[in-house]
Amino acid sequence: MRKPLLLALTALLIACATPLHGDLEQQRKKWREANITHYRFELNLVCFCVFRSRMPLQIEVLNGQVVAIMDNAGRAATAEDTNYDYFSRYATFDRLFSEIQSDLSGKADKVVVAYHPDYGFPTRITVDRITGAADDELSLTVSAFERLP
Repeated sequence: MRKPLLLALTALLIACATPLHGDLEQQRKKWREANITHYRFELNLVCFCVFRSRMPLQIEVLNGQVVAIMDNAGRAATAEDTNYDYFSRYATFDRLFSEIQSDLSGKADKVVVAYHPDYGFPTRITVDRITGAADDELSLTVSAFERLP
């Protein structure tokens, strides 16, 4: 009895995960095909985090590299900033796609993503790493996207 039930549950989980993975790849392809190499956006991280008061961050990216990360008070986040590694983790759209891929591959119990209709980059990501655990949820919102020359 357990083996058929386990097989059925496994098949169900695979079926549920497949559309999310497919959508991720489709949106990533749309972003790459847009060929936008210089852009700026606001990133709002909502979590049980000490840096919450610094949100949203304004991030500028050129050729896949972070040019600047500024908090809501206009202070630059640099490598010396204790939160820089965490901010940097989400500081380009390619990195956001990688984080989504990782979460969908089993790092999180629940992942919900919305994408920009024209360019395909993630506009909202909600992650619950452990369903039922307190204070492990993360929500990211991308706004004020601006294509730069």
